[in-house]
Amino acid sequence: MPRFVARVLIRPKAEIRDPQGEAISGALRSLGHEIADVRTGKEILVSFDAADERAARDEAARMGDELLANPVIESYAVEVEAVRTEAHA
Repeated sequence: MPRFVARVLIRPKAEIRDPQGEAISGALRSLGHEIADVRTGKEILVSFDAADERAARDEAARMGDELLANPVIESYAVEVEAVRTEAHA
């Protein structure tokens, strides 16, 4: 079975306050950068085997739904990439 890496990008929903983003925004402005907004988030990389890219994407989305993101305050996006390893070459 092919190996995949899922990149799950998680960030606060637009209507949720982002204190860390606000702090970064203020710091960047104090350094002279003209910015409109800063939103922070997190990235989680998960390696796993799946039958194909569609199955890998579905599995990664289930991971996001079930554990990785808090649906009340966070949204997430999934990117999936096939990888070659010695065992899977």
